[in-house]
Amino acid sequence: MGGLQGTMHWSLRSEIERHRRECGYTLSKLGELTGINHGSLSEILNGNPPRAMTIGQLDALAAVFGREPGWLYELYTEECITEGRISRPRLIPYLVRCAEVGRQDCIDEVVPKLLENPKNISTLFAVAEQLYEEGKQKQSVPFYEYVVENEKDSYSNQFVMSQYRLFRVVVQGTNSEENWKAVIRFDPYRRRLPENNQLDALLQLANVCYTIHKWREMDKYADELRELATIIYEDELRRRRSNKASEMLSTERHLVVYYGQAFLIKSIALEKQELYEEAKRYVDGYADLSWFELLDEIGQIEVQKFRSWATANLYTLNILMGNSDVIPDYIHFLSDHPKEVLSGLVTIVSAANQYGFSIDSIFEQFAEHIDRFEDRQDAIGMSEHMQFRNEMAIYLFKRGKYAEGLNETLRCLSLSDTMKDYDSFKKCTALFWMHLQYASDQQKGKYQTILTKGAV
Repeated sequence: MGGLQGTMHWSLRSEIERHRRECGYTLSKLGELTGINHGSLSEILNGNPPRAMTIGQLDALAAVFGREPGWLYELYTEECITEGRISRPRLIPYLVRCAEVGRQDCIDEVVPKLLENPKNISTLFAVAEQLYEEGKQKQSVPFYEYVVENEKDSYSNQFVMSQYRLFRVVVQGTNSEENWKAVIRFDPYRRRLPENNQLDALLQLANVCYTIHKWREMDKYADELRELATIIYEDELRRRRSNKASEMLSTERHLVVYYGQAFLIKSIALEKQELYEEAKRYVDGYADLSWFELLDEIGQIEVQKFRSWATANLYTLNILMGNSDVIPDYIHFLSDHPKEVLSGLVTIVSAANQYGFSIDSIFEQFAEHIDRFEDRQDAIGMSEHMQFRNEMAIYLFKRGKYAEGLNETLRCLSLSDTMKDYDSFKKCTALFWMHLQYASDQQKGKYQTILTKGAV
């Protein structure tokens, strides 16, 4: 046994032994309290050479001794790496725990040793995946970054999956600038993913582009999603009809979701580009998916959702084309579907601004809903809320309600600043400046505060 290994073993075990004596525990009592078998505990502390312990066993000892999580982790590395040999069964749980309890110092010590051999990149990927699957996405990020920075094969599964995971973690936030950068970074690798992940990736890419108003890119991802979902669907049907044993792809959502969303996203992208008639044709693509052959109970529920969304979006397109006659029916629909109120009011007020009809009574009817728009803290909700406040401001200005219009502009300005949506920020700034003569001192002060926030 090497001198360093012996010293480290002695150091780790001597600390444990010292605490055992201070607490007055026999080995039997310590085993009973920690749940570690007495024989195993004896081999760990007194064996020659000592038996390696797991990080779970060290954590159990720390808890019994009343020590904080991460106790003696700096001395545990020799349980995992000795004389250049790595024990993955001990190292992976150790690095996971280091990330969980914030022992970055231990991670910083171990990772350079691992990266001396490119084969060990797979260990770092395994750590990242375990953290990600356990819902600890933030802690997984550095390990995925190690993979991306050190894996030479940009087509390898662990490299591409790391790029995908990093994309998914970043776009959970509401920072438009960071989300767009994440799209740009990940976009070149989307087709290298396995098909099941590719479906999810295209859906996420399209959703992000919706929040940052990249309509053409959203259009492109919708086309790719529709093409891929169709291919997978038809392949699955062929396999089933030929009685070939197969398992459905493991995806986050039912296959019908990807197929229907491809049409829905395409229709919205066209709508945002004011191509309303073309958008209507794509609404037809998801309005009735009952023909989809692979539907289980969950699939049937999803089909019903698409039917409802198609109804809403046809109202939207008709209103945006100037058909105000359908507004009463749409209002009735929104009353029955409160989750659609925010996006619905964006449509109604936008059309009112374009075609000049009054919707004051609609604002009164949905006043309680409007007051709760602030509660939406997800990227899509905040983006739609920002659009609503902008359109609302324009509507009020057109009716000479300048004080109220300026308040709505300030709300929109604040939201765009929070989301780092610089295009919207510039539009709101210009809108406020155009009506500056009507602003109160308090409104001017708030405007100045938002503009100078973060300035030195």
